[in-house]
Amino acid sequence: MRFLNKETVEQIRRMYPAGTRVELLAMDDPQAPPVGTKGTVLDVDDTGSLLMKWDNGSGLNVVWQQDRVRKVGDPDA
Repeated sequence: MRFLNKETVEQIRRMYPAGTRVELLAMDDPQAPPVGTKGTVLDVDDTGSLLMKWDNGSGLNVVWQQDRVRKVGDPDA
């Protein structure tokens, strides 16, 4: 696992503060929620992963630069 520097993690935390709503675009994991599932960001850990509460009950994290999400309601995301 590659760790991010502190500045990058802080930038991710600013981009995805707790409460941010996202939609899953891609996740390479057999336990992944279906593409299109929406969820709420709970926090960002020290590796830059988004700690999630998916609307379908899943809690699988979004791994930075591996999985893809977009902010709900953000046309530029």
